[in-house]
Amino acid sequence: MLEAISKMFDSTFPASFINFSFLPKYASYFVDGVLNTLALSIVAVLLAVIPALLLALMRLSKNRFIHGLSGAYIAVFRSTPLMVQLAIIYFGIFYIIQVPRVYIGFIRLDMFIPFVVSLALNSSAYVAEIFRSGIMSIDNGQFEAGRSLGFNYPQTMWYIIMPQAFKNVLPALCNEFIALLKETSIAGYIGLQDLTKGGDIIRSRTYSAFMPLIAVALIYLAIVLIFTQLIKILERRLRQSEH
Repeated sequence: MLEAISKMFDSTFPASFINFSFLPKYASYFVDGVLNTLALSIVAVLLAVIPALLLALMRLSKNRFIHGLSGAYIAVFRSTPLMVQLAIIYFGIFYIIQVPRVYIGFIRLDMFIPFVVSLALNSSAYVAEIFRSGIMSIDNGQFEAGRSLGFNYPQTMWYIIMPQAFKNVLPALCNEFIALLKETSIAGYIGLQDLTKGGDIIRSRTYSAFMPLIAVALIYLAIVLIFTQLIKILERRLRQSEH
């Protein structure tokens, strides 16, 4: 019976189908892809934080125009696909604003900058809502405590509210970073070699789709698991600092 199962497996999945022999020859595509993926994710999330914080404060404003403007921005970027936003920014805005084709290490600026801008603008809409929920979770008594200390509104937000809100929203921010990391997989749409694009290049050269894509999936899994563990360590230290 086992022999029959083995024959059936071999006929369904031949040895050439499950084969990682391409790795030594094409490993550089994965290395460059991982570096680009990490660089895109980290730079984009750093660029998204300040606009997101401003949008969150605008959403909390009592001024109707400011509140409506931030709401419109968030609605547009949350309701349209990231790939469409990338196409508009890359083929539209950055067709007018010419970025020189310069390499800084493994980064090609004329593709890297438009993609990072697209990713940051999209992510800022989601991070803004995370910040807003974090600020709203703080008790109103904290604002009153700030006023009793002689702080104005910006000082109360900066010294009292935001440190507490940041701790509350840290898990959601980390989840957004992981989602952002996986969204870099569309970078190949404009020819930027991220991890997924690297796997696609290997697929086109080896004429084997399955194993290169499995390798890409395993690398993404490893990256996400590493960042998940780092996030858990950070959360544990923040909880310890409260005691």
